[in-house]
Amino acid sequence: MSFLFGSRSSKTFKPKKNIPEGSHQYELLKHAEATLGSGNLRMAVMLPEGEDLNEWVAVNTVDFFNQINMLYGTITDFCTEESCPVMSAGPKYEYHWADGTNIKKPIKCSAPKYIDYLMTWVQDQLDDETLFPSKIGVPFPKNFMSVAKTILKRLFRVYAHIYHQHFDAVIQLQEEAHLNTSFKHFIFFVQEFNLIDRKELVPLQELIEKLTSKDR
Repeated sequence: MSFLFGSRSSKTFKPKKNIPEGSHQYELLKHAEATLGSGNLRMAVMLPEGEDLNEWVAVNTVDFFNQINMLYGTITDFCTEESCPVMSAGPKYEYHWADGTNIKKPIKCSAPKYIDYLMTWVQDQLDDETLFPSKIGVPFPKNFMSVAKTILKRLFRVYAHIYHQHFDAVIQLQEEAHLNTSFKHFIFFVQEFNLIDRKELVPLQELIEKLTSKDR
């Protein structure tokens, strides 16, 4: 069945990552959702008083993974080996995949293949209890923030690919408001905690300025 005839939430690209109900991280996620409802994204991304920065970044990283997973799921019919033989964000930016373990040397591959590698890799990180502990009292590892930064840097590339190569499809599916809100939330979050190097954001610089200028 085509996505167009299904409900929006029924199609995700990869399995959704759930935060266990009743856990502290679940409460943080609920807090984030409630604050988002207020419409003030700058406020919504701020670290809640008394909370641990690592935990806040972890909860939001899982949430962004789920959002991007769903957004990409809506346009997978348009992102094919034929339409996107390379993973790009416009004519100037091309991404090659490497994860440092299975694929050490960056490889050139199609966008759907790259995004499959990327989302599988992110899912593996999120499922690793030593990196993303879900139990109360289990400390985050010393390298947590650098892992989170790499995840967010790579998730940005999916937004960049969707905007540059598939925005017509997004409009056709009437998903542009959903995409813009998700991306704006993502950008405010990474700006608040300085999680992505500015040079990595260049492919969507104009859009970022447009989306964030109203809220300065």
